[in-house]
Amino acid sequence: MRHLLMAGTVALIAPLAPAFAAPPADTLVVGISADASTFDPANISSRDNSNIAKHIFGTLYEVDPEGRIVPQMAESYVEAEDGKSYTYTLKSGLTCEDGEALTAEDVAYSFNRAADPANAFTGNTPGFVYSSIGFDGAEVVSDLEVKINLATKNPVSFGLIAEVFLHCKDSYEAMSLEDATAKPIASGSYRLASWDRGSQVVLEKIKDPGTFQNIIWRIIPEASTRSAELIAGNVDIITNVAPDQVEAVNTSGSATVKSVQGTRRIYVGFNMKDSFATGTPGGAAIQKTDVRVALQYAVDVEAICSQLLNFECKRATGLVNPPNDNENLQPYAYDPDKAEELLDAAGYPRGEDGTRFEINFQAPRGRYLNDANVALAIGQYLDDIGVKTNVELMEWASVYVPLIQKHDVGPMFLLGSGGGTWSALYDMADLSAVDAGTNYTEWKNPDWFSGWPEIAAAATEEEQRAVIDRMLEVFYNDPPWLMLYFQPDFYGVSNRVTFEPRRDEKVYLFDVALTK
Repeated sequence: MRHLLMAGTVALIAPLAPAFAAPPADTLVVGISADASTFDPANISSRDNSNIAKHIFGTLYEVDPEGRIVPQMAESYVEAEDGKSYTYTLKSGLTCEDGEALTAEDVAYSFNRAADPANAFTGNTPGFVYSSIGFDGAEVVSDLEVKINLATKNPVSFGLIAEVFLHCKDSYEAMSLEDATAKPIASGSYRLASWDRGSQVVLEKIKDPGTFQNIIWRIIPEASTRSAELIAGNVDIITNVAPDQVEAVNTSGSATVKSVQGTRRIYVGFNMKDSFATGTPGGAAIQKTDVRVALQYAVDVEAICSQLLNFECKRATGLVNPPNDNENLQPYAYDPDKAEELLDAAGYPRGEDGTRFEINFQAPRGRYLNDANVALAIGQYLDDIGVKTNVELMEWASVYVPLIQKHDVGPMFLLGSGGGTWSALYDMADLSAVDAGTNYTEWKNPDWFSGWPEIAAAATEEEQRAVIDRMLEVFYNDPPWLMLYFQPDFYGVSNRVTFEPRRDEKVYLFDVALTK
C-alpha cells in the first residue's frame, strides 16, 4: 500500500515545447483540467463549466468571497411572511448580448424554462436548486419585479436562488436546445467567442465588470502540462496544481502556488439504485448498512491526504463543512481488522481465493486533485480486506458527467460535490429529497428525509440546529458515502497577474488585473 501511495508523488514536470505564445496584455489565459459539457444555462452541472458560464450569464444575487449573499442583477428582494416566495426588484437598464432588454419577464422565463419537464434538463438548477427549495414557478409582478414561488419554506432558499443563470426570453425561444448548448446569448459581462471542444473556450468582453478584453480557458487535463505551461508563461492561472509540482512552480521565478482550504466534499458514493442492487454481487452487498459501515474502516484517509495530496487532513464525518458539521461525531478510524470483522458478521467472509465479493469502482481522471491516484489507492485498500475492486478511470466531461447525471455510475464511484461555509443546510441540500438530482446514491433513509419539514417549521436557530445534528448522525450511522476529505485547492498564479483564490472553487476573473 505504501508503494502505491508514494507512486503518486514522483511525477515530474516534463519538458514542453511551447505551443502557445505568452498572452497579450488584453488577454487572460486560465488552464483548467476539464472541458465544459454545455453552455445551456439550465443544464450546467460541474464547477469548471459553471465558472466559465458565470462570466457569460448573470444571476439575481451572488455569494461573495466572504460568504455574503449580495446583489448582482437584482437590487433588492422581499421575502413573504410565510417564506414561500421571494420577490426581486431588478436593476434598470439590463440587456443581453444581442441588445434585448432583460426584464422581469426574462427572469421568470429563465426560472420556468429550467423547470419545464419537456426540456428534460439535469443541470444544477433543476437537479439541485429546484429539488432543494421546492421551486413552484416564477411570475412577473411588474416590468422590474419578479416573484419566485416555493412549495414550502426553506431557510437556504435565498442562497440557492442566487445560483440560477438568467437569460433573455426572445433569444432562447428562437433557438433549439441543441443551439442553446453551444451558442449561448450572454446576459453577463462576456460573450462566447469560440469553443474548440477539448482545447479551449474563448470569451470576449461586452460590458463591465471585467478587466480583460478576452479570457481564454484552456483545457489541459494533465497536471504536469498545466504546470509547465504556467512556468513557460503561456498561461496566467491554473487550477489543481499537483502536490508534487508545487515546489517546481514556486522556484520557477515566473509563478507561485496559492493554496486554500476548499469546501468541496470528496467521497466515494455507494449507488443503491435498483439496477445495481440486482445486477452484481458487489452492488447487492453495498445495499446493506453494515457493509457500508465496514468499508469506512478499510481506508486510511489521513495517509491519502498526506502522501497523495501533500496536506494533513481530518477525515470528514459527513457532508457538511466545518464548522457547521455535527461536532459530536468522530471520524471513522482506519482499522482494517475491524473492517474484516464487520464484513464477516455481515455475511461476507473471505472465500478460498481470499475474496469476499467483487465490485466495480468508477472514478474521473483529471477532474479533482490527483483523483486517479486517490481512486487507485482506495481500490487497493479495499482489495486488502478481501473486497476485489475493479477501478475504472474515465474522462470527465463527455463520459463521467452523463453517467453521474443519470445516476448510472458505480456501483461505487468517486465524486467531489461543491460545498459552502455559509450554511450547513447548503451542504445538506445535496440530499434534499429522495428523487433529488444530486442524490446520486439514491439513498432513501426516511429518518434523514423526514428532517426537512422539521427544519422548515423550526421557530428558532437552536431548534433548527438540533434537527441538523440529528440528521447528520443518521447520515453517519447509515452512510451513503464512504467519507473522505474536504479537498484543498492549489492554484498556480503567474507573476504577470494578481489573483486571490476563493475557498468555494469559484474562479471569478472580473477583478483580476496585470501586476503593476
